[in-house]
Amino acid sequence: MKIAQLGAPGSETPAVFAQDATGTERAYDASSVTASIDGAFLAGGGIAALRAALEAGTLPVLEGAESLRQGSPIARPNNVVCIGMNYAAHAAESGALPPTIPVVFLKPNNTVAGPFDAAPIPPRSAKYDWEVELGIVIGSELSYAASLAEAAAAVAGYVVANDLSEREYQLPGAAGQWTKGKSLPKSTPLGPWLVPATDVDAGNLRLRSWVNGEPRQDSNTADLIFDVPTIVHHLSQYMVLEPGDVILTGTPEGVALSGRFPYIQDGDVVEVEIEGLGRQRQEFFRAGAGLAAAAATATGQEA
Repeated sequence: MKIAQLGAPGSETPAVFAQDATGTERAYDASSVTASIDGAFLAGGGIAALRAALEAGTLPVLEGAESLRQGSPIARPNNVVCIGMNYAAHAAESGALPPTIPVVFLKPNNTVAGPFDAAPIPPRSAKYDWEVELGIVIGSELSYAASLAEAAAAVAGYVVANDLSEREYQLPGAAGQWTKGKSLPKSTPLGPWLVPATDVDAGNLRLRSWVNGEPRQDSNTADLIFDVPTIVHHLSQYMVLEPGDVILTGTPEGVALSGRFPYIQDGDVVEVEIEGLGRQRQEFFRAGAGLAAAAATATGQEA
């Protein structure tokens, strides 16, 4: 079972992709079960209710689903929490040692976008970078988890994420500015689907990315320094995790920051994929001159 949201931004229809009796995959309208795939849906046992409705045959086929935009499979989460440097090879290509405790930062929830939405390059950006990541979706409130098992039980499912990052904003200077480099519009495409945790072996998933059809990243979640239960347990000691929150678990080696590849340019197509969770595709464009002028005014620079 794969859960999605289809339609124009702000008016998506919840849907389930599953095989029918003939083995053909179809999209089913899930709006009779929930108005939105959000935290309240997850906390209220929504995934089990969807599965039951699907098995009972009470969900109608969503006609014309193939022509509808795919939005983020999670309606705007309350929090997007990120783990940095969680693959040793990526830490090395970034010039850092592998961390001994999770590196944590936040992204604004208004960065979330659909998996196939056109993606803006910031007007003054020179170093916009891709990052394929496994996204954890929280299904129940969790604070001060007492064990890894309790932490794992709070996971509702998983999504593909692209943690787009502007390195020139993020890294220079004595302190660095991770928030500036990670907060740009539409810089967190999620989806195409939310796949329930019971259907996924999160510890053994192949992750890949391509730019203009050329391979960039190719790794496996088995190489995570901190695995899913460890991440969720750790975060719960410092913040309340709420249903619908999304946790990005870090990216493997093969990004432009490595110096081996050029950064994203106007017209580039970036694709990211995780085994069993689907594939995203973003076509990039340079945000308009009006935005550049506004940005220059705000920073006191010439456009």
